[in-house]
Amino acid sequence: MRRLKLPGVFAAGLLTWQAVALASSPARAEEFSGNDLRDIRVGMAAAELSESGYVDFYCAGDPKRSLAGWKDWRDCPAAASGIRAIRFGYDPSTSRDGTMVAGHPAILTLLIDDTGHVAGLQIETDPKARLYIRKKAFLLGLQAKSRYGPDGWACTEGQPGAGDQPVGGIYLKERCTKTISGRSLVVERNLFRRPDQDIKSFVDETRISILRARD
Repeated sequence: MRRLKLPGVFAAGLLTWQAVALASSPARAEEFSGNDLRDIRVGMAAAELSESGYVDFYCAGDPKRSLAGWKDWRDCPAAASGIRAIRFGYDPSTSRDGTMVAGHPAILTLLIDDTGHVAGLQIETDPKARLYIRKKAFLLGLQAKSRYGPDGWACTEGQPGAGDQPVGGIYLKERCTKTISGRSLVVERNLFRRPDQDIKSFVDETRISILRARD
């Protein structure tokens, strides 16, 4: 059995992630320049966010509360840290394949702090994607790590749960972290089958957290 590394969960735990959004980490000499997703950059003012190309805005903490756009970010409930989380997707008129990140169907969440700046961005592979696409979801983490530079990642490996099995000879529970250019990065990848899952059901996912790092 080939074993790799560790996980984490979005949905119910989303506001917990927000509470630690302004993570403290030492600065690294290595630098990253550019945006984090399309024209979105951690640290930019929310007023600078373009609404062109984006749709389906709603509060992650209150999914029934839809928004007209980024400008309504204050309408979302705030975590104790003051962070507000907004789910969004790509406009199908400009993105024929839907909301995709590096070829993977994705669920996107933007975090805005109480000063009106982008405090973070969370990307997770869509568990409802078709099987032939979803089975490659764990590869998105490799693409993210490459984008921010292959060096300097600190990774830990999780142990199999009772009855967990590898998928295609691979057992993967990986959590990797890195700080670069004012960003605290967390990339989590999972690939395994739980004992109650059939041959077409398994855990295959990537979760990426890009948070503004505190000096």
